[in-house]
Amino acid sequence: MTIKLGVVMDPIADINYKKDTTLAMLWAAQARDWQIYYMEQKDLYLHNGEARASMAHTTVFRDPNAWYEMHPAEDRALSELDVILMRKDPPFDNEFLYTTYILEDAERKGTLIVNRCQGLRDSNEKVFATQFPQCCPPVLVSRDMQRLRAFHKEHEDVIYKPLDGMGGTAIFRAKADDPNVSVILETLTNEGSRTIMAQRYIPEIVDGDKRILVVGGEVVPYCLARIPLAGETRGNLAAGGSGRAQPLTDRDRQIAEQVAPFLRERGIIFAGLDVIGDYLTEINVTSPTCIREIDAGYDLDIAGDLMDCIAEELSKRT
Repeated sequence: MTIKLGVVMDPIADINYKKDTTLAMLWAAQARDWQIYYMEQKDLYLHNGEARASMAHTTVFRDPNAWYEMHPAEDRALSELDVILMRKDPPFDNEFLYTTYILEDAERKGTLIVNRCQGLRDSNEKVFATQFPQCCPPVLVSRDMQRLRAFHKEHEDVIYKPLDGMGGTAIFRAKADDPNVSVILETLTNEGSRTIMAQRYIPEIVDGDKRILVVGGEVVPYCLARIPLAGETRGNLAAGGSGRAQPLTDRDRQIAEQVAPFLRERGIIFAGLDVIGDYLTEINVTSPTCIREIDAGYDLDIAGDLMDCIAEELSKRT
């Protein structure tokens, strides 16, 4: 029986053909003769308690000038699909939350959602990492500006960031003599009404912010070190960093293997851990990237491994 795979993503016409991870997943699914159905968040809805969507049967190509072709959209129940990839980029806002509620109806009726809706809701990408304090740098999650200032006074060189961002947006570094600590905190916390994260600055960022992928509880043995631009503190590719594929260190693997079982428990089949130096800084579960760059560096097929993992999960349900 042909597997019907749905994907909820940002507009496919606007993706970066050379780097997009979701496109790699769709290529891998199509290579297995799976049927692909494309959706955006706006296409999903609940009608009398049933999750439905306007979805378009889609074909994907390895052509930088024309990488997809869609048939006319059809209105169908999400439960008709065998698996749905939830690949909408952050921020994890109310609309993202509502989308998980809609997808969860299909999940209850037997559709595999990657990643599980409850797992997405329970696993804030910044806060989840704090469940592994033995792997993290000194870290504080708070909206109390006095407490956040005290953390800066104690550690002197600190990174402040929102809990719902991506791609390095709104990340601030405050050194010991930074005169802007108060305005940074006022801005990020919205005068103390929004919770943020503070982390001790990790100087090893100059060697890269490493993205480590975990597929079905198995740690990929290579990662992508995202190297900041000169004078930058953010390695994110979206912030101008450059990528270098490299093998995991012993410490990288130790961290990832501590986190992997917890990902499986939460139904997180595909995740991306961020490690700087010897420290875990984030656990990305919403729309992890960097498959293409790691594949290219070591002739891998990580998206294919993910599809094989999904096929195995589906086989357990028949």
